[in-house]
Amino acid sequence: MNKITKVLLLAGLLSAGAFTTNAQIVVRVRPARPVAVIRRPPPPSPRHVWVEEDWVLSSGRYVWHGGYWAAPPRPRAFYVPGHWRNTPRGSVWVPGHWR
Repeated sequence: MNKITKVLLLAGLLSAGAFTTNAQIVVRVRPARPVAVIRRPPPPSPRHVWVEEDWVLSSGRYVWHGGYWAAPPRPRAFYVPGHWRNTPRGSVWVPGHWR
């Protein structure tokens, strides 16, 4: 295998890895939200905001992730909660993010 072929192969593998990190799993039946009483601990600082519990993609399936305090990444940033988006094939979870 020559040097150019090795470089192209490596580039292809690295770019394939980059695309898999944003993968979404389509579900036909949304997982049930766990029923739990959540007690928020005190915020670490007046700057911190509570990020509600939501779903995260882990090992090819959606798992419930508890809420937590987070500091906004920049002034005037606000957290947009995650939500389910309907598609023709089923539902996908759109993770929460800072805006």
